[in-house]
Amino acid sequence: MLRYVIITGVVVLLVVAGYVIVPRVFDSAIEVQLATAALSSPSQANAVLTASGYVVAQRKAAVASKATGRLVYLAVVEGDKVKKGEILARIEDTDIKATLDQARANLRLYEADLKDAVQWLDRQKKLLESGVSTQADFDAAEARHRRVLASIDIAKAAVVGAEVALENTLIRAPFDGTVLTKNADVGEMVAPMAASVSSRSAVVTIADMSSLQTEADVSESNIERITLNQPCEITVDAYPSIRYNGYVAKIVPTADRAKATVMVKVGFKSYDSRVLPEMSAKVLFLTKASDAAQSATTSLLTVPAGSLATRNGKRVVFAVRENRAVEIPVTVGKEFGTFVEIAQGISAGDKIIASVGDRIENGTRVKIQ
Repeated sequence: MLRYVIITGVVVLLVVAGYVIVPRVFDSAIEVQLATAALSSPSQANAVLTASGYVVAQRKAAVASKATGRLVYLAVVEGDKVKKGEILARIEDTDIKATLDQARANLRLYEADLKDAVQWLDRQKKLLESGVSTQADFDAAEARHRRVLASIDIAKAAVVGAEVALENTLIRAPFDGTVLTKNADVGEMVAPMAASVSSRSAVVTIADMSSLQTEADVSESNIERITLNQPCEITVDAYPSIRYNGYVAKIVPTADRAKATVMVKVGFKSYDSRVLPEMSAKVLFLTKASDAAQSATTSLLTVPAGSLATRNGKRVVFAVRENRAVEIPVTVGKEFGTFVEIAQGISAGDKIIASVGDRIENGTRVKIQ
């Protein structure tokens, strides 16, 4: 009986050993984590904070008509550059022109009456002095003269009012800028406040492209790291390889209670036509000691320093293909803190093993953690 117990115990031990030891023997794959080769800025070593935001024109206007009417002329489309005072559009003005012509005709009529009233007043004055006319006749002539003068003032006001109304049918650019959107077409009704669903308020939207800034939300807990005129680097997501030097232009003196953030406006020291309003952007806030003017405007391809290894006297990184490590020779550039520049060998977005140990060689079986 004891013999059977011993045999049974040995069998159990062998089964347990099979579950524990055998997989370790046959499954010798090394667990690894992957990192991504990414474009980075040399100034990241001096960065104190990174924030996301959008490029916003600080001078922007939805240009609308002061009068209500049908749009009969539109001179611009998206992308056109306009000057201050330039006519962008015009609404129907036939009735206002008729009113202006009538007001001018009335003015000419009263001016003719004034000439006759002056002559009649002078005649009555002389007759009164000679004793031929009466005081009542002179007073009547004087009253007529005053009425004509008042009528002329009214007619002049009517002319001015009609001229203003005619000017209000013209939609002019309020400042030098670029047309961003065209909100109405010829034939549509336009009104100052869009009185109905069938009418438009803004005809075009223009922006001053020289007033572009990046508006970024910074957490309340990090706002103490930001100061006015602090050097920054701006990257628009559309062109991730291009860096623009900037500075903190304004810290908006209020917080967003819902997001617990404070808006920071970052101005560009210089930028080109590729930067457009409403583009998403990232801002790198640098230390005061760093010289933003000397920072590179082109990003560099970097990888974590731990992903590099030396094999046979060459610097290499390892990619993973079909669960095996694949050695890729690379040319190494400058070091930036925990990152190293890769001048040649891989491209942005390539996945490589993040931490390479002595056990990893070309062809080693690996398992992505």
